[in-house]
Amino acid sequence: MQLVHQHGRQRGISLVGLIVVLAMLGFIGVLGLKIVPTYTEYRAIQNAIVTAKSVGGNSVVEIQKAFDASATTSYISAINGRDLVIGKENGEMEVSFAYEKKIPLVGPASLLLEYQGTTAKSGPPAATAKIDQ
Repeated sequence: MQLVHQHGRQRGISLVGLIVVLAMLGFIGVLGLKIVPTYTEYRAIQNAIVTAKSVGGNSVVEIQKAFDASATTSYISAINGRDLVIGKENGEMEVSFAYEKKIPLVGPASLLLEYQGTTAKSGPPAATAKIDQ
């Protein structure tokens, strides 16, 4: 009887591969930690314009004041009431906004997020953009 010895190949990830995977996961995690607060603020702005529209009625100044009051309680710093585009559409007051958020990454590289929203049912707003760094 003959004894046959087979050498199996090792399976798994090398140390260099593990370091690369961990570095990529770390980068994605840091990026997520920078993006999530801007998205949370965007959602707060969306809610604030809906509230401002219902509270302010047909007055531009009242809508701006209502938005600023909501912005204070919701910790909104990206835009204020003066940055809103307020106008009549189909006989009803509509409130829109658009702004950009620039997130520095490494050296000259940065990530630019463009946020916009409206209370109008007709689609995306025609608001002017503002850069916030």
